Amino acid sequence: MSQEIAVVGSPEFTTGFRLAGVRRFENVADDDKDDELDDAAERVLDDGVGIVVMHDDDVEHLSRGVRERVETSVEPVVVTIGSGTGGSGLREQIKRAIGIDLMEEED
Repeated sequence: MSQEIAVVGSPEFTTGFRLAGVRRFENVADDDKDDELDDAAERVLDDGVGIVVMHDDDVEHLSRGVRERVETSVEPVVVTIGSGTGGSGLREQIKRAIGIDLMEEED
């Protein structure tokens, strides 16, 4: 599995990651979101990266097939961040990524 991180989203979203050293990114302008977001997400999913970062709102704009692929992808691991990611969403992402629930409650 690759250790490279890719970021997909608006230029405003990707800029912070680029400043932090992420070199693989796909900028999608807000006015092109409906046309370009699916293509950008599929490019990074097929590119051999280890982690894909997207904003929650962008995932909602994906077509049904691409959104399902993003939500069920194990390799690369897709991490969504933003207004909709709560504790349970992050918990599910971690569980999907490593295969176990670290927060599992004992009886």
